[in-house]
Amino acid sequence: MPESIYDALHESHETQRSLCRRLLRSKPGTRERLDLFTALRIELAAHAAAEERFLYVPILMDDRGLNSSRHALHEHHEIDELVEDIQALDPRRATWLKKARELSEKVHHHLREEEKKFFQVSGRILSATKKAQLARRYRRDYARMRKELEAK
Repeated sequence: MPESIYDALHESHETQRSLCRRLLRSKPGTRERLDLFTALRIELAAHAAAEERFLYVPILMDDRGLNSSRHALHEHHEIDELVEDIQALDPRRATWLKKARELSEKVHHHLREEEKKFFQVSGRILSATKKAQLARRYRRDYARMRKELEAK
């Protein structure tokens, strides 16, 4: 059975969960903390861009997926704003860790909701063939975005 879009997305979701956990355990002012935040920032951005293009847009085009897609896009925007807020803070300060916790909570909430609700809604809309096609397109775009973001 070919890989579906959900298999590909779940892989990135697990990476995001792991990076969030490790980031919150990192010590203030260390290189590790900065590296983990950079890795999380890149993972979130590459995943969101590819996911929006190759899952949200097709679902947004179907009336049954309109509200779910809008909600998921809104949560991506909130996550982007939290990342920007964190980038402006000193990673040695308590305010940085507080904002990083907020980001982690938002990411975990979004992933849970997406896996429990959005995947079910979209699964009823997409055919098996389309799920496999979207997985391939997602993976290509995700890899391209990661490479582009890492080069910055």
